Amino acid sequence: MSRGRRIQTRRQTPFDLQWPDEAEYARLAQGWLDDAVEQMLQAVWGGYDALVDLLHHIDMTEPEDELERAITQLLEPCIRQRLSGDEPYDIQHGPYEFATRQPAPAQPPQYDMAFVLHQNRKVMWPLEAKVLPNDNTIAEYVKAVKNEFLTGRYAPYTSSAAMLGYLLRGSPARAFGKIEVALACTLRPLGTFSTRSHRISDHSRKLTQLGFVSGPFQCHHLIVVM
Repeated sequence: MSRGRRIQTRRQTPFDLQWPDEAEYARLAQGWLDDAVEQMLQAVWGGYDALVDLLHHIDMTEPEDELERAITQLLEPCIRQRLSGDEPYDIQHGPYEFATRQPAPAQPPQYDMAFVLHQNRKVMWPLEAKVLPNDNTIAEYVKAVKNEFLTGRYAPYTSSAAMLGYLLRGSPARAFGKIEVALACTLRPLGTFSTRSHRISDHSRKLTQLGFVSGPFQCHHLIVVM
């Protein structure tokens, strides 16, 4: 039985009952994202600045346990504080992606963070985070891009998403170079964030599930020095 078929024969969740019209998600997400991506990313960078101020007295190379989860959990409220409250979305730490789950007892995919649309909470713009111990250790980061975002397991209802690299030692530029080679694509600057360690890469996805966003997919890469 194919993966797509298993998804179609799963039992329903409360999310499925509350927002049953799968076909509308791509249209809804696209209209939202056209206006929102830059604003969301500005909130992420502003949240990062606040996080650096919070942790300025800590050597982030010293913790030995739960570094990725701890940074992400601290970053999420810093991002939320950058939102006005009037946006049509919120930021959430650790939401589940029920749309691409396998049948029970499998656990659904879980994002590190995601911006969630108020109008339809099935529609999320996710951020996946990976600790980069140095600017050479990009394997897990690249694996997440390939196995999660480009397969559509993550971000099924959006045509873009973001990776966060928590860099402990080394140069963001060198990390970008390694990521670019590993993904066999071009990482290019984004004008709005030209002074930040922020790049974007363009890809294509072939997703067959009803309502999933197939075609061009853009990944934002934010390397944040910790």
